[in-house]
Amino acid sequence: MELSSLLPLIGIPLVVAGFALKFNPLLVVTVAGLATGLAVGMDWPTLLATFGEKFLNSRQLSGTVLLLPVIGLLERYGLRERAQQWIAGIRSATAGRVLMVYFIVREISATLGLLSLGGHPQTVRPLLAPMAQGAARTLHGELPPELEQRIAAHAAACENIALFFGEDVFIAFGAVLLMTAFLKENGITNVEPVTIGLWAIPTAVSALIIHLLRLARLDASIARQIHAWQASRKDEL
Repeated sequence: MELSSLLPLIGIPLVVAGFALKFNPLLVVTVAGLATGLAVGMDWPTLLATFGEKFLNSRQLSGTVLLLPVIGLLERYGLRERAQQWIAGIRSATAGRVLMVYFIVREISATLGLLSLGGHPQTVRPLLAPMAQGAARTLHGELPPELEQRIAAHAAACENIALFFGEDVFIAFGAVLLMTAFLKENGITNVEPVTIGLWAIPTAVSALIIHLLRLARLDASIARQIHAWQASRKDEL
């Protein structure tokens, strides 16, 4: 195999080496992209124009770049604490119930195409996880650190699962359109986006029921874990 045929792959070892050496991820990816572009014979103006075009076309990336500093500033001035205080005022709130309500709202919004309504940086970390932790803290008092992380993990799972299964019902979702185009390119022309969306509904409903049952058991599991933790602390004393 000629060396010239391997040059376009130069970005792969650069990324691996950069991550292994724990360099800044954005810097590593940028250098790997520039090296790959130069290796395939792109000139500097074309390469820079391509970088700019892809950045501007990536609305999700642009939104994240702008959103993260805003969320960080809000957290610095007490967003998480305010969320915990607010949920503590609702007597019937539990960690499982808070997550169940979010899961239902998130999956329904995803089926309607409102994909950016939630998200990890703007909703799960600053709002949902603190609210679920605050509800558990109101019921049981101090929480062990591993339990706080477990509740946060459940909050992240709600976002991932609800979005994953809900967005496939939305007929204008990119993956649905991609599947439709792929099938038509391979001779299956009787499949439309609305057909895929309809067939995705049973899966979305099943995911909703299964995860709600899982969350319904979460509060009892939290109570058992806290009881065991408190007992172990008494033994240590």
